[in-house]
Amino acid sequence: MFGLPTGELVTLAIALALAGALTGILAGLFGVGGGAIIVPILYQVFVIIGAPEAIRMPLAVGTSLAIIVPTSLGSFLAHRAKGAVDMRVLGLWAVPCFLGVLAGSAIAAVAPPWLFKVVFVAVAGLNGLQLLLSGSRWQVADDLPRPAIMRIMGFFIGILSALMGISGGMLSNIAMVVFGRSIHQAVATSAGLGIVISIPGAIGYVFAGLPQTSLLPPLSIGFVSLIGFALLAPLSIWFAPLGARIAHSLSKRRLEIAYGTYLLIMAGRFLINLT
Repeated sequence: MFGLPTGELVTLAIALALAGALTGILAGLFGVGGGAIIVPILYQVFVIIGAPEAIRMPLAVGTSLAIIVPTSLGSFLAHRAKGAVDMRVLGLWAVPCFLGVLAGSAIAAVAPPWLFKVVFVAVAGLNGLQLLLSGSRWQVADDLPRPAIMRIMGFFIGILSALMGISGGMLSNIAMVVFGRSIHQAVATSAGLGIVISIPGAIGYVFAGLPQTSLLPPLSIGFVSLIGFALLAPLSIWFAPLGARIAHSLSKRRLEIAYGTYLLIMAGRFLINLT
C-alpha cells in the first residue's frame, strides 16, 4: 500500500500542480479557498495510492483546509486592495465561525466517511442552483439581519465548512446574496472569512487524525498530507490575485453563472461517488 511507480508519481505531481494553479484562480475569482476543487482531486489521489476508505475523505478535507490558509490570505489581500471587503460583516462572523470550526473538527473525528460527502453535495448543489436560477429571485431582504442572527449564521458556516474542507465562501456567499449584497462584495468578504475558518480547521483535523496514524499515507500529520500541501499551496498563492482581477472584470450575472456552474460540477462529482 502507498507504493507507486515513478511514472505514476510524476503524473500525480503534475495533476496536483495544475490543481494548485486552478485553486488559486478560483480563490480569487469566487472568494473561496478552493476547497471545492481541492477536496475531489485529493480524494482521487488518495484512492489511487491505496489509502483506506475510512480515512480518504477526512484526509482530503484536512489537507484542503491547510492549503486554504495561504490561499485565502492571498485572495483576501487582493480583494481588500480593491476596497470590496465588508469588514463589519467579517467582524460579526469571525468568532462564531471559529467556534463552529472547532465543533466541526470534533465531529470529523468520529463521523462516518459518507457524512462528509453528503454535506458537500447538499451545500454545493443548493448554492449552485441558487446562483444559476437568478440570484435576485432568492433574495429575502434588502440588508443583512441583526448581529445576533449574523453570529448564529457564522457558527453554522463554521461547522459546515469544517466538514466540507472549504473556506466558508460557498456558504457566506449565498448568505450575503440572499440578504441583498452584491456577488462581488460577497466574494470579497468571503475571502477574508477563509482565513478565520482554515487555520483552526486545519489544526483540528491534525488532532482528529492522530488516532488513525497507522492508516495514514507517509508524510501525514493527522488528517493533513504534507505532500499534498507542498504541491498545491505555492501555486495557489501565486494565482489567487489573477482570479481576483478576473472577478472584478466580470458582470454580476456572468460571475453568478460561472460560480453556480462550478459548484454543480463539484457536487455532481461526489453525488456520483455516493451512488
